[in-house]
Amino acid sequence: MKAIDMEHVQTLLDQFANEPVYIHLETTNGAYAKHFDSNAHNVGAYIRNAEITYERGTIVESDGTYRVGLKTNGWIYAEGITDYEMNENDQLLMAGHDGEGRLMVALEISRSPFKM
Repeated sequence: MKAIDMEHVQTLLDQFANEPVYIHLETTNGAYAKHFDSNAHNVGAYIRNAEITYERGTIVESDGTYRVGLKTNGWIYAEGITDYEMNENDQLLMAGHDGEGRLMVALEISRSPFKM
């Protein structure tokens, strides 16, 4: 993965607009949250292969990281994105990692279902 290039990511988001796509959205503070603070709660969310059609995808800078939103009849968004790649399967993979490289958030878009 490489660091976010807002203009390039926006172009990639535009390529998926107005067609059925599959998304993977995941966020977690991982088990390490509780490891460093016994009062912390391990939180996360996970959705894979949800089929949607979005009319507009948007990327904006937010305190040194990025927020990516997908406008459907509502909004789907991921905040804290730091890196992206378009892989060999024509899937747009975006992720946010903390300072130690641990995954904090992922938003992925594909024209075909992701492998389970």
